[in-house]
Amino acid sequence: MSDTVRQKAAEATTAVEEVTAVVLPEPQAEVVSMQEADEPVGAEIRKRMNEIDMGNTNSIVAFGSGAQAELQEISQAMLADVRNKDVGPAGDSLRNIVTTIRGFSVSELDVRRERSWWEKLLGKAAPFAKFTAQYEQVQGQIDRITDDLLGHEHTLLKDIKSLDLLYDKTLNFYDELALYIAAGEEKLTELDSTVIPAKEAEVQAAPEDEQVMEAQELRDLRAARDDLERRVHDLKLTRQVTMQSLPSIRLVQENDKSLVTKINSTLVNTVPLWETQLAQAVTIQRSAEAAAAVRDANDLTNELLTSNAANLRESNKMIRQEMERGVFDIEAVKQANADLIGTIQESLQIADEGKAKRAAAEEDLKKMEAELRDTLAAAKARKDGIGDNSGTAVPN
Repeated sequence: MSDTVRQKAAEATTAVEEVTAVVLPEPQAEVVSMQEADEPVGAEIRKRMNEIDMGNTNSIVAFGSGAQAELQEISQAMLADVRNKDVGPAGDSLRNIVTTIRGFSVSELDVRRERSWWEKLLGKAAPFAKFTAQYEQVQGQIDRITDDLLGHEHTLLKDIKSLDLLYDKTLNFYDELALYIAAGEEKLTELDSTVIPAKEAEVQAAPEDEQVMEAQELRDLRAARDDLERRVHDLKLTRQVTMQSLPSIRLVQENDKSLVTKINSTLVNTVPLWETQLAQAVTIQRSAEAAAAVRDANDLTNELLTSNAANLRESNKMIRQEMERGVFDIEAVKQANADLIGTIQESLQIADEGKAKRAAAEEDLKKMEAELRDTLAAAKARKDGIGDNSGTAVPN
């Protein structure tokens, strides 16, 4: 809740206390007659009796209507105010704020859950980012709804005050009707006991030529008397209906007061409590996020310790093995020695084979030399003989 809304809610609390503390008076049940009324009330009754002109029918028809004029003005003003309002019922705002809070579900969010490839493809926010965004959205909705509730509360407070005024004017009208009824009944009593009998006596005492006119006046007086009686009866019915409307006004007013009290309690107590719980939910999620980060750091530290210990063991084993080895491995020396012996033996064998081949070659050379020498000697002998003449002598 914003500071402005909170301040308005606190200011409305005083107004709610004021309207709920108002106690409306109860109407009087009986009409006080002229004889039973005290002097101020009696004077008011006589004042209203003077409004009746038995010779003027309009005065009888309009008798008591003046008391209703102010009440009609107040009622019409209230109706005009209702027509000018363009707001929904306050109950809708209360339901909206409850729906908004219920739509914020902490349990449905897993802040450690990895987004699926589909969520990444659609660009959906990570769970905690979604959680925070949803909290901000809910906070904005709460601010708007609480502002609407303040408007409803202001309207209801205005209605309650208007209903107070309407109740007071209706009660005054109810009491005024009692005065008019008392005045009408007193006038009827006066007509029945004094005026009409006197007029009857005048008719009887009038000359014969004037009796017709006097009799007509008597009939008019009696008709006016009956009209007044009917008007008084109508006033009694109106007073009864007015008495029934008083508790109706109070019932509507009490309902408005209850709703105003509920709205004010929601604004002052419930909404801050909801906001506190929502803030705690966000804080808890952030704490869970931080705890998860610390857990990941601890897991990484443990993994590093374990990995480093394993690497140290392997490295130490390798180094110690190399340190314990000689400059030359005995197997390498043995192999080298065997290869050396093999090389020497192969060299000797090759040398022997070469010596044998050279000896064989010397024998072949000697043989070839002897053969060459014999061939040359044979060629010389043939030079001294017959072979030289022809030049074709060839040794066999």
